[in-house]
Amino acid sequence: MKILVTGNAGFIGFHTAKRLLERGDSVIGFDVVNDYYDPAIKEARLRVLDETAASTGADYTFIRADLADLQAVNDAFQAHRPERVIHLAAQAGVRYSLENPHAYVQSNLVAFTNLLEACRHHRVEHLTYASTSSVYGANTKMPFSEHEGVNHPLQFYAATKKANELMAHSYSHLFKLPTTGLRFFTVYGPWGRPDMALFLFTRKTLAGEPIPVFNHGHHTRDFTYVDDIVEGVIRASDDIAAPDPEWNSDSPDPATSNAPYRIFNIGNNDPVKLSAYIEAIEDALGKPAIKELLPLQPGDVPDTYADSSELERAVGYKPATPVKEGVANFVAWYRDYYQA
Repeated sequence: MKILVTGNAGFIGFHTAKRLLERGDSVIGFDVVNDYYDPAIKEARLRVLDETAASTGADYTFIRADLADLQAVNDAFQAHRPERVIHLAAQAGVRYSLENPHAYVQSNLVAFTNLLEACRHHRVEHLTYASTSSVYGANTKMPFSEHEGVNHPLQFYAATKKANELMAHSYSHLFKLPTTGLRFFTVYGPWGRPDMALFLFTRKTLAGEPIPVFNHGHHTRDFTYVDDIVEGVIRASDDIAAPDPEWNSDSPDPATSNAPYRIFNIGNNDPVKLSAYIEAIEDALGKPAIKELLPLQPGDVPDTYADSSELERAVGYKPATPVKEGVANFVAWYRDYYQA
């Protein structure tokens, strides 16, 4: 397949592009490589993708451009004619959306509009895109199900990702563009983002510095290992969305439609307390962390817990990597990458 992967210099986009190249797909990467966090790790990921393409003989092209630039997006589609699109580029970060909401408008709303239009006009056979567990917001019914409404986001980041789901549905309905939205649950693993907890906790613990432990470590997260996420993304992309013949407009299911549209959770289905997650880091490092206990932050939700049964039913897969194993893999990568 010829697949456009947006955000391929980012954490999940890098792993997805690498896996596609390893199985022999033709990959067009598209990333602006901004400085939201240290661009050096993004450039290192890009070098790995170059090496992977060279070693596998797979066709790989990288376009360094901004998805919010309509002309750049149109030029990419015109030149490369992707058959499928996996959209993983976004302005991420819950707390940063409280500081700089305009970045989320450009990266998550304008960029997604440009992408939808390009997919429509170039007759892309399937658009698979990243959403987030943050859309569940004020919901407290656990585990989180795609069949429940998500109309109470707690931060602007989540609101923009929910907007992406609605925008995708309109294009699926109006133009019969098959779309699959994937709600990721707290992704972690090697080559992760430096602004995320695992990266931050590892660095500070090795340096003997205190780590900020919000909500006194009591909240839970459905930590999901990046390889499990990638497997779900690729399987979902390979299984093209179709209308749900049982969809009922008198009792509309938010997860499906009479258009070729669907939403899946991708989570480990095994929530872990933050305090236990920190213990796994300490075990992998062989060193105790100095904990600075802090209250829950604005916009944070106390708990996340994914019901991944719909993903498993559709594509025969659900995440299963235990946190201790995933954290140990990250720490091994971190020590090697930083010679720590």
